[in-house]
Amino acid sequence: MIQDDGRYPLESAVGDQHLADLIDLLEGSDTCELKLTVPDSEIGSVGSSLGFDVLEDQSREVVFFDTPDLDLHAKGLVVRARRSQGGHGDTVVKVRPVVPSAIPPEIRKSKKVGVEVDVAPEGFVCSASVKGTTDAASVRWVILEQEPIERLFSKKQRKVFHSLAPKGVHLNDLTVMGPITILKLKSIPEGFDRTLVAEMWLYPDGSRILELSTKCLPGEAFDVAAHWDANLRKHGVEPAGQQRTKTSVALSYFSSLPKE
Repeated sequence: MIQDDGRYPLESAVGDQHLADLIDLLEGSDTCELKLTVPDSEIGSVGSSLGFDVLEDQSREVVFFDTPDLDLHAKGLVVRARRSQGGHGDTVVKVRPVVPSAIPPEIRKSKKVGVEVDVAPEGFVCSASVKGTTDAASVRWVILEQEPIERLFSKKQRKVFHSLAPKGVHLNDLTVMGPITILKLKSIPEGFDRTLVAEMWLYPDGSRILELSTKCLPGEAFDVAAHWDANLRKHGVEPAGQQRTKTSVALSYFSSLPKE
């Protein structure tokens, strides 16, 4: 059974149809990302064990756009912008779950479109993202509601959004949900053969989520996953507790705030 957020549960993947589903998704994707979220109470010990240097973090702000009732989220549509140190910014219109073979060819062949399978302890999901670039100042003005949201997004992104959004929902009508501060670190801990990324999301209410991730080519996914799991366990990092997705937590938080 597919879960509410579109993910297939990993615990039933081996030995039944879900394994075939995962293989099919990987074959049609560009990348695979392995993810694990760490409980707030374990963030300090995990960071020390993996040897992350807090002085090397990259600061970012992320903001989401949705309706007050999260109508986009309900359809698996994510609209997001980020601003980074150095004046850079980026945007994305993402939909999940998707089946790569079902994506229209004129969209799939674009260099701005990426198809990725995310694999976490609780399941896996395939998403398609239409990426864009902007600058940090433009994102800030939109966060401050001094500029219209649609100015952050390219013509292709706007076209994809309007083809997937609920009828009558327009970019400029969406609610600004954020910003959220992100601290990002990259490292190759002892025993690992590829870069491990740590992103700590700091929510306005003081809560935190630390996500560990690494990317690989789809054909490497099973081998990389085996090494990833073994090396994390050597460092005392094991899947435990509820795995919370950053996007879902962020949208739930901002949609629950009192309406002005």
